[in-house]
Amino acid sequence: MTVKVAVTGFGGRMGRSLAEALTQAEAAGTAKLSAAIVRPGSSLTGADAGEVAGLGRNGVAIVDSLEKADFDVLIDFTAPAATLSNAAYCAANQKAIVIGTTGFAADEKTQMLQAADRVPLCFASNFSTGVNLCFNLLETAARVLGDDADIEIVEAHHRHKVDAPSGTALSMGEVIADTLERDLAKVAVYGREGQTGARERETIGFATVRGGDVVGEHTVSFLADGERVEITHKASSRLAFSRGAVRAAVWLIGRNAGHYDMRDVLGLK
Repeated sequence: MTVKVAVTGFGGRMGRSLAEALTQAEAAGTAKLSAAIVRPGSSLTGADAGEVAGLGRNGVAIVDSLEKADFDVLIDFTAPAATLSNAAYCAANQKAIVIGTTGFAADEKTQMLQAADRVPLCFASNFSTGVNLCFNLLETAARVLGDDADIEIVEAHHRHKVDAPSGTALSMGEVIADTLERDLAKVAVYGREGQTGARERETIGFATVRGGDVVGEHTVSFLADGERVEITHKASSRLAFSRGAVRAAVWLIGRNAGHYDMRDVLGLK
């Protein structure tokens, strides 16, 4: 069975990367791009999705609403407001959904995840295989080193990224905090300036870099007296995320309604 996948936000960088990943998946017989969706009024409406993505004509005309799309699974890497609407549509129409959108407020995330009561939903801050492997490595490092080390997370992304820290950095912090039975909301430090005083051991620090065309880099440091352990992931292409999202879309077919993440897809839990 070749899974029919719709991509929303097709005019953006991730939309086009997902088109490339789906072209590769179609060649392998696992999934194909069945619909490319942009916002109403977009000048791309009606254009050939393959040509827009720089992949050559593929016969998929770009549309401006989910109602005009034929798909088994929707992949959404857009913005919180759009994703909330798209998740509600999928829930009402029994369509599985893969969500890579970041920057949700707490109440928005809760609302978005309500769709998982009715359909299979895979939500992750990062869909790359390497990052999700890092989550498991962070759990191990936190168990072994966490109470004896200062923990700092540094992330870097391109100049166009609008949320900070990145969703991946926050997920890394959550993995560590949960392992150490700490409340990230209470121990996270998102910036330091001036006379901040001595560092408190239980805090988890975050630092953000924005610039250039950096796809995504994350380093977690466990700094103890006399030694330091660093776990780093560097993405050099958005295809690392796109291929993971397509893998998740295929994996969702036949699953029960529920909230899954990429570690479920990879069998890392």
